[in-house]
Amino acid sequence: MNTYKESETANYERKRENMPTLLETAYAAVDDKKGQDIVVLNMEGISLIADQFIICHANSERQVQAIAREVADKASENEFEVKRVEGLENGRWVLVDLGDVVVHVFHKDERGYYNLEKLWGDAPLLTMGDDQ
Repeated sequence: MNTYKESETANYERKRENMPTLLETAYAAVDDKKGQDIVVLNMEGISLIADQFIICHANSERQVQAIAREVADKASENEFEVKRVEGLENGRWVLVDLGDVVVHVFHKDERGYYNLEKLWGDAPLLTMGDDQ
């Protein structure tokens, strides 16, 4: 009889049910650090890179870096793997690769130049947070 182990497993499963998804975790981190004009693209069936892209911008390099760090930290805290973070040193365009979700944090001056929303224009928009 393994009641302790079964009890621990049940508690873990209950805890996981109440935990936010990877997308919710990343979106909340961007929103908490005041990422601007947050867009979520549903990339399923469109790209092999990820299931969703979160795209936002900030007004300074320091804020871009803070948003990217918050995304990585919150993902780790919620037991999601952070595969890589690129561009953090410059703070102009930081990519946080969480596997199924990729977060693009731009400096406001760079976002329009790269225009990922237009590049991936066939990807449907997802509504998150207060936008719902």
